[in-house]
Amino acid sequence: MNISQRILVMAHAHPDFSLGGGELAAYQLFKAYREQPDVEEAWFLGRADRGRGASGAITLRRPNEYLWEQAVHDWHLMKAAHQDSLTTWFADLIRGLKPTVVHTHHYAHLGLEYLRVIKQVDPSIRIVMTLHEYMAICSNNGQMVKTGSSKLCSRESFDECSKCFPSKTPEDFWLRKQYFQRHFEFVDQFIAPSEFLRQRYIDWGLDPEQIVVIENGQSDEAPLPPRPLKEGETRNRFAFFGQINPFKGLDVVLEALTEMPKAERKNIVLEVHGANLEHQPQEFQDKIEKLRAPLIKQGVVQWVGPYQPDELRARMAAVDWVVVPSIWWENSPMVIQEAMVHGRPLLVSDIGGMREKVRDGVDGYRIAARNPTAWSSAIQLSARLDQPGWTALAQNIRRPKGHQDCAIRHLILIHQPLQEKSAQFA
Repeated sequence: MNISQRILVMAHAHPDFSLGGGELAAYQLFKAYREQPDVEEAWFLGRADRGRGASGAITLRRPNEYLWEQAVHDWHLMKAAHQDSLTTWFADLIRGLKPTVVHTHHYAHLGLEYLRVIKQVDPSIRIVMTLHEYMAICSNNGQMVKTGSSKLCSRESFDECSKCFPSKTPEDFWLRKQYFQRHFEFVDQFIAPSEFLRQRYIDWGLDPEQIVVIENGQSDEAPLPPRPLKEGETRNRFAFFGQINPFKGLDVVLEALTEMPKAERKNIVLEVHGANLEHQPQEFQDKIEKLRAPLIKQGVVQWVGPYQPDELRARMAAVDWVVVPSIWWENSPMVIQEAMVHGRPLLVSDIGGMREKVRDGVDGYRIAARNPTAWSSAIQLSARLDQPGWTALAQNIRRPKGHQDCAIRHLILIHQPLQEKSAQFA
């Protein structure tokens, strides 16, 4: 018989303030936990910037949902800005809620120290951590790409890290790794949404038995019907969804369209449903503007703009393909799972977690990352694909697990016997 659990879900942001994939996955899992019969109570604690700086305050947002006005002052070692709140307000919250499990989805903006505080308050609390990127391995925002050139890194290297950040020595990066690993010792179980990310952390030093793959859950909506076609029209409407930044590869697709023969380009439409371009480096903004302006004028690119989660289904209904051209080792982009839920084949970069999510020629296509020529060819071939070919891809899509199924898989893991760690944290 399973023990009834009391679960606190933590994330580096609350979806009321930020709509990134990690915080959305955490929040949906929190809601799914609340529906499970063997969960007595569940809460959500999300970091938030309410314009007052890192005050350290923890306030009630709505029933069972809390905001923590925390920040990180040292990104190299991921140290919390408001240290006093760790042993006061945060510790008091843990004492008051009395969770049996803390399922955390990040430490960015929160710092690593809260992991120690949880065990200090109650060593019997089980800490589960879902890893959403490679921040412990890479100081460059967990991207595992080199600063300046954005060249992919295939492994950690203290010497190479020092070249990316010349103000830090290789010894500084060795110490950083020891610091992260010491705090990760407080975590009882790690979860990776992709096998690719799991292997990266095993190579970094995590015990293979301590990290398992559980994909983020998705909505249980039915697949969308195919977009109605006009007479003579093909499956020629592509869409980019998500953040527009130098790592997401939108510039690669715009370059692919630019170098495409005019006769082919005029038959293709790329919808851009993206946000936060205005917050990117000016050089990148200028590059995107230079590429998109003539394409918008030609009617090839339609700059639709940001969207709320409840708008996604209607936007996907109007397209045939979803493109994910990221140039970094994506772990498990939420948009891939969302496209699969809605029955839209994908074109993705052939690296990282993207590669394992899409089966080339079965439910989409994998394309050489950072290669505009390869993307140009793939888009042209996809736009010319006949209806039976597109239908076969759509019907072959493996439907992602729903939020409730995802919660059940996590609870099965949580209910497994836990090796006694209380003594070393007491």
